[in-house]
Amino acid sequence: MPSDGVSAQNSSVTPLESLAQAITGARDLAAVHRRGLTATSVALLAGCAAAAFAIAPLAPDASTLPQRVLVEASQPEAIAPQLEALAAHEFDLNRSDTIRPGDTAGTLLERLGVADASAVAFLRGDPSARRLFEGRSGRLVQVRAGEDGRLKSLVARSPAPRAEQVASHFTRLSVTRDARGEWQAIDETLPLQSQARLASGTIRSSLFAASEEARIPDAVAIQMAEIFAADIDMHRELRRGDTFSVVYEELSADGEPWPWTQGAGRVLAAEFVNAGKTHHAVWYRDAGGRGNYFDLSGLSKKRAFLASPLEFSRVTSGFAMRFHPIQQTWRRHLGVDYAAPIGTPVRTIADGTVDFAGWQNGYGNVVSVRHGNERTTLYAHMSRIDVKKGQRVEQGQHVGAVGSTGWSTGPHLHLEFRVNGVHQDPLRVAKASEAIALAPASKAEFGVVAQTMQTQLDVAETLLGARGRGE
Repeated sequence: MPSDGVSAQNSSVTPLESLAQAITGARDLAAVHRRGLTATSVALLAGCAAAAFAIAPLAPDASTLPQRVLVEASQPEAIAPQLEALAAHEFDLNRSDTIRPGDTAGTLLERLGVADASAVAFLRGDPSARRLFEGRSGRLVQVRAGEDGRLKSLVARSPAPRAEQVASHFTRLSVTRDARGEWQAIDETLPLQSQARLASGTIRSSLFAASEEARIPDAVAIQMAEIFAADIDMHRELRRGDTFSVVYEELSADGEPWPWTQGAGRVLAAEFVNAGKTHHAVWYRDAGGRGNYFDLSGLSKKRAFLASPLEFSRVTSGFAMRFHPIQQTWRRHLGVDYAAPIGTPVRTIADGTVDFAGWQNGYGNVVSVRHGNERTTLYAHMSRIDVKKGQRVEQGQHVGAVGSTGWSTGPHLHLEFRVNGVHQDPLRVAKASEAIALAPASKAEFGVVAQTMQTQLDVAETLLGARGRGE
C-alpha cells in the first residue's frame, strides 16, 4: 500500500538528512509564498498574544499562596564597647566668622571657641599672620579645633591687595602645624573660581528694582547701566515693560561664596530691549589681552567719551535753563550735575592730560582735562583731588572724589564739556562720540563668542516666564 511504501522510504532516512530536507523545503516555500507567510506569521503572533492575554489572568492569586514567618533572635552589642568606641573617636570643631573692627588674635579665637595660647602667640608674632588684623575688617575666617579647644588650622580669605586683581583674585592665609608640630603661615594670592549665571527681568519702575526682583546683584545692575550708558539713559529713557537678559560670572573662593561685590564678577553678555529697540553687548578679549564690550556686529560699546564721570548716579540738573539756587535768578546751566555721596570716586570721561588741578572760586576743588581737538572737560565741587597738572590720565581713571566745595548747596559733581571754549551738552557729546571697531583679524573669533553668548541670552530670556528669576 502506498502508505506502507512511504513509511518504508522514510525509515531509511537519517534524522539529520530529514532535518536538512525540511529546512530546504521551508526555504523554497518561503521564496515562493513570502507575502503569504508574512501575513500568516503576523496572524500567528497576534494569536499567541491573544492567548497570552487570555491565559495571564488564570495565574494563581498571590494572596492565596502559602506564607511562612521566620523569627531570628539577634544579640545587640554591649553598651560598654560602644561607649569605648565613641570615646576613642576624635571630634573636630569647625566654625566661621569675620574679622571685626578692633579684633585681636585673642578675641577672634575666643569668639570662635578656640583656647590655644600657642596659636594666639603665633598670630601675634608672625609677620604674615599679623597682617590678618591690619587694614580693613570683614575678612572671612574659618578655624578647625580639637575637642580640647586647641587650634588645628585657620584659613582667612580676603580680596587681593593689588587693585588690578581685586575683581579676579583673592588672598588666602593658612595657619597650620608642620611635620615637627611648629606653627607656619602661608600667604598666597589665588584666582577666584567663576561660573556663568543666567538671569532676566522686566522694568516696572527702575533698573535696580527689576534687578532685585530677578535676584540679580546690584554690582551686575551697575555694570549693565555702564555698558548701555551710551545707548540708554537709565534715569530718563527707561519704559515700563522694557526687558533685559544677562549672563554674568558668579564668583567663589575655594568653593565658598564670595561676599565682596555680592559674589558677582564680570557681565559676559547682556541684551536690553528699550522702547522696542534691542541693544546687545558681549565681552571679548582680543589676542593682545585688551577686553571690551561689543555689539553683535563687532562695534565697540565703548565710546571716546563716557556718558558719566560717576559709575552710577542721578542727574539733578541738566544742560538747560534753571533757577540758580544761590543767585536766585534764571540762568543757563552750562554743565550737568550728578548727585552722589561725598567721597564717591570721580573719573575722567576720556583720555587726556590734566590742564588744571586746584581751587577755582565758586567751582571749589576743580580738575580740568584736555582731550585733544580743542576739547576739554571740567570736574568741580570735589572733596579731594587725586591728580596733578600735566599728568596723563586714561578714560575711567579716578581724578578725585565728590564733595560740596565752592558755591555748592549739597554733595554733587558738576561736569562741563567745552569745544574750542564753547560749552556743549556732555550727554549729547557722549552719545555722538565715535565708537571703536573690532580689529578685522579678531572678527572670526568674536563671531563664535557672540553666537555662543546669544544662545545663552536666548535661554536667559525664557526665565522671564518665571518672574525674571535667575537660574
